[in-house]
Amino acid sequence: MALELRQSLKLTQSLIMTQKLQQAIKLLQLSRLELLGEIRQVLETNPVLEESPYEEREESSPEVEVPVFSGHEELPEDEAKKNGAPESSREGWNWDNFLQDRLMPPTFGEYEDREALPFESLNAQKTTLKSHLMWQLHMAELDDTAEGIGVMLIGNLDRDGYLRATVEEIAAEMGADAARVEEVLKVIQSFDPPGVAARDLKECLQLQLKALGQHDPLAAAIVEDHLTNLGNKNYHAIARELKVPLERVIQACEIIFRLEPKPGRGFDTDEPDYINPDVSVEKVGNDYVIRLNDDGLPKLRVNSFYLEALRGPEKLPATVKSYIQKHLDNALWFLRSIHQRQKTLHKVTESIVQFQRGFLDHGLSHLKPLTLRQVAEDVQMHESTISRVTTNKYVYTPQGVFDLKFFFNSGINMSLGDQIASESVKEKIRQIVQSENPENPLSDQEIAEILRRQNVLIARRTVAKYRGVLGMLSSSKRKRPGYRRKSLPETTAP
Repeated sequence: MALELRQSLKLTQSLIMTQKLQQAIKLLQLSRLELLGEIRQVLETNPVLEESPYEEREESSPEVEVPVFSGHEELPEDEAKKNGAPESSREGWNWDNFLQDRLMPPTFGEYEDREALPFESLNAQKTTLKSHLMWQLHMAELDDTAEGIGVMLIGNLDRDGYLRATVEEIAAEMGADAARVEEVLKVIQSFDPPGVAARDLKECLQLQLKALGQHDPLAAAIVEDHLTNLGNKNYHAIARELKVPLERVIQACEIIFRLEPKPGRGFDTDEPDYINPDVSVEKVGNDYVIRLNDDGLPKLRVNSFYLEALRGPEKLPATVKSYIQKHLDNALWFLRSIHQRQKTLHKVTESIVQFQRGFLDHGLSHLKPLTLRQVAEDVQMHESTISRVTTNKYVYTPQGVFDLKFFFNSGINMSLGDQIASESVKEKIRQIVQSENPENPLSDQEIAEILRRQNVLIARRTVAKYRGVLGMLSSSKRKRPGYRRKSLPETTAP
């Protein structure tokens, strides 16, 4: 068979993702802080775009119309419809009209006069578990070798206060005898908090019993050999194996329950994550007002030097003019993309508020099932756009601060044919467990039966799933010691 070269024409359709369209999509899914970083990066790479000084912002009029936000120019989603169109949008642009407005008016961002933070509000360095132990180590009056071993031991503690290296490993690392390392370890285990530097849970509890002066031999025996039954609250098995009365086992277990399984918990150095909402929803009268959080975002304008260069009578070289026009075009597109992002975020939030009005008025129990398709049809956008604009975005509401994704959840059928949001069902389960008799906790099947009396049709395995998501233990582990199961209490729907 002979090989030959052929040329053929084939007509196909494809979506061309231009660089500008990719930038617009990227801006759409950025959070407010990420958007601020992106603006700073563009300001560094595009000489035509600059931040408007504060003094000039006060003088600029927000009512001036500019081509960048007028109704006849194309926004980022219109670019996608021009399949195969050139990337530049300079064709057909009225440069004379544009260059008459040298100062770009504010596109977003509001600045307020704020006082400096008071001195007492500044964060001081917190005491960590390791710094607390190092202070005690220096006070222990050990020799240099022992103190060096102690520093190595403290450095191998995890955040819960457990030693995660063996004595042999530390001895090999320090070039010391294992017995010497064991001696220093005993010294550190006598430090505050009790139970620190233990190698497992058993040793941790034993150290705390010793430090607290608890000399109950039954409690020591339970910690030594019956931790599994203790975790499962199988007190009858413990009483049977140790051949002691059940009441005596319960008393010893209550002593153990007062101990701390994680000695380093009180020195947790994790800082809380503070959320800066992208949008706020506030109730004014009977309506909800949506405001985008533009605080701190810089106001942008086109550099007047480059505008004067284009307007000047002298003729610029073709390469210089092309350079300025290219960056000016990119700057205009960037501003339009930000404007479209803010507009889309406002529109989607407005739609969510309409669907979830009951939640905003009455709380989590009135949260409705909602899908991306419902919001997409309401705002006449694609589901992927709704997904992007609600990614990593937070909203402040009268009910608290929530991720925009929080409002999209599945529904569970009710006996009357309606549906209830899964988050509302989780809240009902949480309330049922909190109000149960701790001496006689409810099983998953019993919780499912209570929900059915409230017209919520839910299976036992679904209750178990939601209970696990809420971080709640099973009924056997929620039960207090010393009590037997009772029959299901009579519970009626509210």
